[in-house]
Amino acid sequence: MSTPDVSCVITAGEGGEDALVASLESVLDQSLRAVEALVVLPAGASAGLRAAAGSAAVRSPDRVRVLDPGTDGVAALRNTGLDAALGTYVLVLDAGERLQRHACRNLWEAGTRTRADLVAGRWSRSTGEGTKEREPFWQHPLFARSRTVARFTEAPELAVRDALVTGFCVRRAALERHALRYDEDLTHSEVLFGPLVAAVVGRIALVRRRIVSGRAAPDAGRDLAGLVEAHRRVCHVLVAQGLAELREERDRSFLLDHLVPLVRTFPERPVAARERVAATAARVLPDLVPERVLLTLPAVERVGVRLLERGDTDGVLTAAYALRRRGVVAAPLSVQDDGRVYWQGGPDPVLDVTELGHQYRPFDELKLMNRVTRYEAHGSRVLLAGRLVLPSHTGPAPDGRLTARLEFRVRDGSRAFHAPVDSLRPDATGISWSTGLDVTRLLRPFGPRDTVWDARMVVEDGRTRSVSDLFAAHDLVGPGERSPARPRLGRTTGDTWQPYVTLRDHLALRLEARHRPARTARGLVHYATHFRPARRVRLALRALGRRRDRLHARGFKVAVYRSWLLRLPKRRGSVVFESHMGTCYGDSPRAVHEEVRARGLRLRPVWVHADSTEGFPTDVRLVRRWSWRYLWALARAEYWVDNQGFPQNLDKPSGTTYLQTWHGSAYKRMGFDETRVRLQNTPQRERLQQAVHRFDHFLVRSEHDERTLARAYRLPERTLLRTGYPRNDVLLAARARDEAEGRLPRPALAAELGLPDHRKVVLYAPTFRGRPGTRKRQRLLLDAARFAERFGDTYTLLVRAHYLEAASLPACPPGTVVDVSRHHDVSEILALTDVLVTDYSSIMFDYALLDRPIVLFAPDLDAYAAERGSYFDLREKAPGPVTATEEELFAVLARLKTAETGFQERRTAFAEEFGAYDRGDAARAVVDTVFARHLAPSRTVPTGEAGR
Repeated sequence: MSTPDVSCVITAGEGGEDALVASLESVLDQSLRAVEALVVLPAGASAGLRAAAGSAAVRSPDRVRVLDPGTDGVAALRNTGLDAALGTYVLVLDAGERLQRHACRNLWEAGTRTRADLVAGRWSRSTGEGTKEREPFWQHPLFARSRTVARFTEAPELAVRDALVTGFCVRRAALERHALRYDEDLTHSEVLFGPLVAAVVGRIALVRRRIVSGRAAPDAGRDLAGLVEAHRRVCHVLVAQGLAELREERDRSFLLDHLVPLVRTFPERPVAARERVAATAARVLPDLVPERVLLTLPAVERVGVRLLERGDTDGVLTAAYALRRRGVVAAPLSVQDDGRVYWQGGPDPVLDVTELGHQYRPFDELKLMNRVTRYEAHGSRVLLAGRLVLPSHTGPAPDGRLTARLEFRVRDGSRAFHAPVDSLRPDATGISWSTGLDVTRLLRPFGPRDTVWDARMVVEDGRTRSVSDLFAAHDLVGPGERSPARPRLGRTTGDTWQPYVTLRDHLALRLEARHRPARTARGLVHYATHFRPARRVRLALRALGRRRDRLHARGFKVAVYRSWLLRLPKRRGSVVFESHMGTCYGDSPRAVHEEVRARGLRLRPVWVHADSTEGFPTDVRLVRRWSWRYLWALARAEYWVDNQGFPQNLDKPSGTTYLQTWHGSAYKRMGFDETRVRLQNTPQRERLQQAVHRFDHFLVRSEHDERTLARAYRLPERTLLRTGYPRNDVLLAARARDEAEGRLPRPALAAELGLPDHRKVVLYAPTFRGRPGTRKRQRLLLDAARFAERFGDTYTLLVRAHYLEAASLPACPPGTVVDVSRHHDVSEILALTDVLVTDYSSIMFDYALLDRPIVLFAPDLDAYAAERGSYFDLREKAPGPVTATEEELFAVLARLKTAETGFQERRTAFAEEFGAYDRGDAARAVVDTVFARHLAPSRTVPTGEAGR
């Protein structure tokens, strides 16, 4: 081979022959052929390792070279490879790391095209769970696109994170010019080498492709001292480059990437290993990072790091449980006179855990840590002991009779056995307990199916009860703690109880077959269920199951709907109502339904629900979305009424009238104006157009709707009903009532939500930020805990997430933050709201009708408008102040009357422009137009008749 394009240095060591062979094969299999492999053997290499390297060199003598420098230091081995490399670029791999098929080609082409000295790409590492691998989460923004930077400060993550421990190559001429080498006195020399190279070389190219896979799972506990020293030296490089501001980012990343995961692994480590790691941490961690950096971490994370820094083995273990089970009170908490809450060992700013909100929950609602400290089995007799943590602000009633019982529940939850706890010893920080029980007599499973039983404890004081899972370190129990078992179906189904600790750190018991009769019986059962006739029966049952599932598959239902159900005759007066895809009984469909009911029209309403029927009317027929009853109702309905859109693939029956009330005026681009829709293929766009063509009536509330929604969905003029939204009738009625009678007393809903009259009500209602088909819990841009701390005495914050999302709220003082996301009708919420805080949600167009303050909290306004598109400049037409940060928002709310000055006229103009057709009689006008043929009869349909 002439001068290779890339030299790959492989340091043979941990992992043995298999790891070395995997790395070598990945190099030799590169699509770029001008690649050489340099295998550097340690002095203590085994015969098998040397044989594997020699065999590869014999098979490919022109591409594989074996080097034996006679040293064992990993850094020295890497430097030997750098010195011997002949390629234009040099890449270093640890044994077991594998190059992707086109890795060298991607790196070499990027380097050649950009003349970069350093070329880097993505890499993945083992998760520690079998063969699963994952890229570090921070790689996505760093390598989101291929790019070239003139200096690494343009991509600071290269030094802030350990991005350059693998998956990169360096121009050999740059290595020689800058005399770049791995530090041989450093055990984690790869951590320092990458940032050092990035700091001194010139142009850097980043490629978005994955380069390396198979990197070993990180374990900071193996050599914490070496890892800390490597981090210190990287920080020195940053400071020497005049980048002190990046040092704090590097410090924070080191805590999150190495120390917090180390804390998290404590329950899985043996006692001796935990003590060794804690002792090392106490020696090397003090003064490693400034306290101000530590305070930027979330509460439990910083507590874990602080306790690790102190060398508190048991404290770190407790913090690990809190990290692994969010929301659990894992240690005694103390509440100070100023209301701050501290972890055990405070007061220390780092141990301040007030933000967790545990102090706001009563005893029966807290998830308390119940840690098992003793498990001893003596035959069928088991001795258990542990301690239940109690925070200082709550606990069992002191005058109550304190009792506790252990509960062993089968994994599917269908059966449970109970045993009283013999001894309870409460004190100021917890309850120590101990008990003895006969496991053989207590637990009587059937045998074949109920083999796993989880343990927990129930504590009662006569008025309240607390249920806690039993936590345990993974080395608490082992094979020596077995007990005999006596299943109801006989010992041939199982004969031994084996305690173990689950992946979630819970104590559990598993029924096992240890002795010959049980093992033989299980073997026979296994044979009977796995030999050929049994396999055929299983396959036949699976086929039947698939056929049964097909009867409930949407594709099959759509085919039956189109082929058969659409032939059914119409049911006169049948109306199918659906709001927000069945998630609620609200919005304009509800207002239309209630108008129909109030006027006594002889109609048969059917309401659609998605999951729960809670909150839906009980005097109408209810059908679950996508059920057979749902399809039957749609096929026979004389009217369809909804605000979002019935499923696109369900054709409207001939003779059915479809009223689309819609769900809000548009700020962001909709329909065929959306970039997402414009990029769809022709069949997808045609399906959308066919779905829209089902509309017979489409409600609009202003000329803006006609210019935007009607045009975006290509709606013909004849479908438009210029009535306004029926849901807004109650808002206009509320405004009239305010002007005539004042704001107090508030509607009855205020009492249901526990809203006091002396606090103003702020509603935070952000827009939907996902994509169609996504539904997940979102973290709010507004920090509700900070809001409660700042305004808890003057405001109550109502939070309403979009119906396709759910809000993730922190614990706050009672009455300061209330989640109203599941309240069915948003109009009722708006009617009792004093101030609306939103971003781009259409709720602002409705709330403007009340002529009450609106504040826009839009931190990402420019990015959102660029990504989603908008129909107007929000800053220009905003009905209230536009804020970009929490501090700006809080400043506006703190001086609301002053901040509102000058927005009265703009709010009035906003309401007139976007709600010109809302006059307070939309529901009546819609009923008069759509249900005109049913207006003559006046008696109300009886309750029973509506469901027939």
